Amino acid sequence: MPGRIILAAGQLGPIARADSRESVVARLLAMLTEAAARKADFIVFPELALTTFFPRWHFTDEDELDSFYETAMPNPVTRPLFEAAARLGIGFNLGFAELVREGGRKRRFNTSVAVDRSGRIAGKYRKVHLPGHRNHEPWRPFQHLEKRYFETGDLGFPVHDVDGVRLGMFICNDRRWPETWRVMGLKGAEVICGGYNTPLHNPPVPQHDQLSSFHHLLSMQAGAYQNGAFTVGAGKAGIEEGCMLLGHSCIVAPTGELAALTTTLEDEVITAVADFARCREIRENIFNFAEHREPQNYGLIAAI
Repeated sequence: MPGRIILAAGQLGPIARADSRESVVARLLAMLTEAAARKADFIVFPELALTTFFPRWHFTDEDELDSFYETAMPNPVTRPLFEAAARLGIGFNLGFAELVREGGRKRRFNTSVAVDRSGRIAGKYRKVHLPGHRNHEPWRPFQHLEKRYFETGDLGFPVHDVDGVRLGMFICNDRRWPETWRVMGLKGAEVICGGYNTPLHNPPVPQHDQLSSFHHLLSMQAGAYQNGAFTVGAGKAGIEEGCMLLGHSCIVAPTGELAALTTTLEDEVITAVADFARCREIRENIFNFAEHREPQNYGLIAAI
């Protein structure tokens, strides 16, 4: 295991519905190249990074819906990103909509992959905690149909060896759930990372709008501290198709302290050093799972 690496988050500004995947990949390549120039070893990109956030619309044409999904990764459009990673020696985390055909039917997942410095996919994750709703709700100013367009992830919360680092992934709403972090913490994750598309307006509870950034950072910082891991969150930000998306992509130390935070709503790269001795500080002295956990008292968490 390396003693320390440099982590990066690559925040994306808005992606219009008409923007091509090629144009988005060019933006990702620019951020990958910038991160590599800063000597970063791994960069995290947002959830559903290749297209606009399509669950905000109700689609009735299945072919139109299918157009937002990837049937292979890498594919001809994204392959340049994988090739650049190998050439520059930097790994990355990329979120996308995945369409697979199994048992004679289509299966759709909100997915991310971890790619190592050789350009090889070292791990895959499928989003578990799907927010939003299943049916068209015309009263909303925009839809949030993740429960309609995706299945619940079926891979659990795996932790992968990525260039000698124990790395786990989350996607957006997963970061709000403490179980997400704890499962990967118990598996020894040193870096827990993922992307998000978080609208600042929540139609069912508009009184929470002003708390969006607070709740985001609270979750990221608590997940880092309570599990002794570095956490990285990369968002899609700015006004995308009339919907304001949260920025504040961040890198958090195992102490819960913010190591880096974006300051724009545009494409932006931030970096921070991850010294894994800080993980041991927390795991040996504060949250020593072997010494201090009392799982016999936690049964209710998974029983209901």
